[in-house]
Amino acid sequence: MAEPAEAMDQAIRSMTVKTGKYLTFYLKEEEYGIGILKVKEIIGMMPITSVPRTPGYVKGVINLRGKVIPVIDLRAKFDMETIEYTDRTCIIVVEIDSESSTVLIGIVVDAVSEVLNIKEEEIEETPTFGTKLNTEYILGMAKMSGVVKILLNIDRVLTTLEISTVEKVAK
Repeated sequence: MAEPAEAMDQAIRSMTVKTGKYLTFYLKEEEYGIGILKVKEIIGMMPITSVPRTPGYVKGVINLRGKVIPVIDLRAKFDMETIEYTDRTCIIVVEIDSESSTVLIGIVVDAVSEVLNIKEEEIEETPTFGTKLNTEYILGMAKMSGVVKILLNIDRVLTTLEISTVEKVAK
């Protein structure tokens, strides 16, 4: 019964227009991209207030011009080893569409790279890694100058339940 829904979801994903501008950033040695329209601002590291009893990838909250914004560490979310923050580590504030509203969330990345204009012909579909691996958070793979950049669907990096948890952290 879930198969038609999965087929429909895949069809919708393949129809998504992927051409456009992407903010690229690094996690480890890999380069990732997020649609520029999802990015609200980029800020340097600042004090993050930890919130007890939250998932490991939730770093806490920041006060950004009087607004409390939850912050997640993408390294932790993607099960990468943690590293000490450097002067290049920063927080990208993104707008995520949840079921009920839009949510501002900060994501900690190793370094911001650049804004690229990526064309449809430079983007390949997400490879299938088998049925057990969930890759719906990957929009596609951009091939540029012999390098592959992983384009993220930032609305799908966190599940609905995880977004709800992160929203509660900020309240």
